[in-house]
Amino acid sequence: MKKIKEVIVVEGKDDTKQLLRAVDADTIETRGSAIPEETMTLIKQLAKTRGIIVFTDPDFSGEKIRKAISAEVPNAKHAFITKKQGVPRRSEGSLGVEHASVAAIQEALRHVYTEDDDAEELISRDTLMENGLMGNPDAKRRREQLGELLGIGYVNGKQLQHRLRMFGITKDQFQAAVKKIDGDVDHE
Repeated sequence: MKKIKEVIVVEGKDDTKQLLRAVDADTIETRGSAIPEETMTLIKQLAKTRGIIVFTDPDFSGEKIRKAISAEVPNAKHAFITKKQGVPRRSEGSLGVEHASVAAIQEALRHVYTEDDDAEELISRDTLMENGLMGNPDAKRRREQLGELLGIGYVNGKQLQHRLRMFGITKDQFQAAVKKIDGDVDHE
C-alpha cells in the first residue's frame, strides 16, 4: 500500500476510514465546513512540516472548506473525485469521499495539484465561451466533463477560469480535454 508523505485533510471520520482502505496516510478532519480555529492552526502547522493535501467532498461544503484552507495555506495540494465517484451506493447518505472506490481515491491522489497563484491567465473567458463551457445550455455538463478529465473538480462558469489558472492548466491540456469532450459528444 502506498504511503503518502503529506497529511490529507478530509471532512470526517468516514472519509478517513475509506481513505485508509486505499492508501497509508495520516489525516486531519475538519468536521464540517466551519473549520474551528484550532483545526486551522493545526492544518497550517502540518503544511509547514509535512505538507497537506486537501481532499474534500465534491459539493458546496467541500468547496467551501477547500477555499478556506487555500486562503490560509496557499501552497496546499488538492485532490479531487468527481460527483459520480462520490455518490452513495444506497439511497441514504450524502455525496462524499467516503463513498468513493479505493481505485477512485488512489487515482485522485496520483493527480494531485498545487495551486499556482502566479500563473499567467492562459485561457480567456472568450475561449471558455467559444468552447461551450459558459453561456451555453450544455455548459454545466461540459464543465463537469472538463473537471473530470483535468482532475480539477467541478466549478461553475464564474470559477472555471480561476480554477484553470490556479492549477496551471496549459492551453494544450485545455484543448486536449475539450477535444475529448467534443469526441464523446460525437459518439453519443
